[in-house]
Amino acid sequence: MPVPLYQAKAEFFRMLGHPVRIRVLELLQEGPMPVRDLLAAIEVERSNLSQQLAVLRRSGIVTSVREADTVVYSLAGPDVAELLGAARRILTELIAGQQDLLAELRATEPVPARQR
Repeated sequence: MPVPLYQAKAEFFRMLGHPVRIRVLELLQEGPMPVRDLLAAIEVERSNLSQQLAVLRRSGIVTSVREADTVVYSLAGPDVAELLGAARRILTELIAGQQDLLAELRATEPVPARQR
């Protein structure tokens, strides 16, 4: 029995739901990177990074190539960068909306009785 599309999408977004995975994808937007550079940029334990890279690799969202004694990772395609860009735009709009609401709350905040 095939998985419904909405369930497949939920599983995809769940796979993205880890800060280290998102940071790896952000870094790989700049181009292929060896594991040592990813480690230096993210500052997590090697085993943690390895585990998160394995999840991304199994999902097919990143690819890896062994070059001598180094493994170099890259995005599997440009769609991931587009998705991260869309997420950034959505977050920007949400945060801007929250800032507007915060400003409105502050502007309409009643003055406490002891300050009158």
